[in-house]
Amino acid sequence: MTSLAVALVLVVAAAGLLRWRRPAWYWLTFGVTLAGLRVLIRYSSVMDACGLTVPPSRWRLALARIADRPIPGPRAPRIARIRPTRTGLVLRLKLRPGQDAFDVAASCDRLRHSFGMYGVTSRELRSGVVEIRMTGYDVLKRVQMPARVDSAPMRVPVALREDGSVHYRDYRAVPHALTLGATESGKSVYQRNLVAGLAPLDVALVGIDCKQGVELFPLARRFSALADNPDAAAEILDALVAHMEGVYQLIRAHQSISVNVPDAEIAADIWDLPADIRPVPVVVLVDEVAELALFANKEQEKRRDRIITALVRLAQLGRASGIYLEICGQRFGSELGKGITMLRAQLTGRTAHRVNDETSANMAFGDIAPDAVLAAIQIPTDAPGIAVTGDSSGGWARIRAPHTTLRQAVNLCNKHADRTPDLPGLEAFRPATGHLTSVTAPAVESAPAAA
Repeated sequence: MTSLAVALVLVVAAAGLLRWRRPAWYWLTFGVTLAGLRVLIRYSSVMDACGLTVPPSRWRLALARIADRPIPGPRAPRIARIRPTRTGLVLRLKLRPGQDAFDVAASCDRLRHSFGMYGVTSRELRSGVVEIRMTGYDVLKRVQMPARVDSAPMRVPVALREDGSVHYRDYRAVPHALTLGATESGKSVYQRNLVAGLAPLDVALVGIDCKQGVELFPLARRFSALADNPDAAAEILDALVAHMEGVYQLIRAHQSISVNVPDAEIAADIWDLPADIRPVPVVVLVDEVAELALFANKEQEKRRDRIITALVRLAQLGRASGIYLEICGQRFGSELGKGITMLRAQLTGRTAHRVNDETSANMAFGDIAPDAVLAAIQIPTDAPGIAVTGDSSGGWARIRAPHTTLRQAVNLCNKHADRTPDLPGLEAFRPATGHLTSVTAPAVESAPAAA
């Protein structure tokens, strides 16, 4: 056997081993080149087979007859750009007259088979321009977040989407969100990633954890207020409502509405205020919303109504004052009582991990993306961390958060404990952290999430 043949065998063996053990490395070394050539070579025939071509225009037919040339064949969308990424390929297509972005979206599964890719999704960028994102391997099997992510105020990367892009929690675009998930579904890890992403930012964290604080109290150094029972939660929420009213008074005092002030400089929320007087934004994390809505006697019912009313008020009015809600729970349904559906209507962002019943999935997506309901109830039990996310635009996607241990989250919160602000009216609920110690945890490789 010649040296060239030996080298070829070694290269093929190395490619096969990488594809089996390290699909991301295989993609970056071999897969992206092979996939790019496969797409370019098969493009015209695949588009024709998938019904994504249009017949030649009349002027081309007339020109062919005049010149006595063969009749031109059907035309596929023009490839405006092809770009390799760390997880796949991105094609930007210019549609032909008569084609629609829905035609491309309906053919995504056929394109996946024809091009030999793991997944294909599409979205319309503007009229006549469609972007097709192809993934070369299962990016959600072993989540690895990119080293560089977009940074913006109140925008946190928390998970990876199935098309290889980063899923952000953007509070200024989507102020309030609902996160559902059964036991061992990965909801706790998702919440842990959220706190870890918020810790380095100039933001106040307020936690309500009625499971005696087992989820949020280890992260107490970065929290301005914490409650571990419904009575304390009611007091904290009332204080937040009072804080919200005080912020609105501040905004009104600095609106400076006059004929000489440009419209763009009139303050309508905290982000329009000068930085030196702007109140710190507040993110409120409710770990288990059902514990706040359940009651066993009349006194607890009054407390429950007080809590839900405060949550609804914060959801309706809190955005402009810089108060954002993260409502989490294992179960979320109308049987939790009055005000629950009103609260849900204000929670624009929706994320559902594996749930135990279809009703919870319907409460999450039934009013915004009915197709996502079926995707949510099909999440297998052996894939913790897989979730379906959507918003009021009707779009949805599968995501998975990278595995972050509680120790890693604790150390990150301890590292940024100096950023924890004091909120007026919530001093009594500032957690005592004298008993908490910081321990350096060894670096671990990203792995699938677990609850």
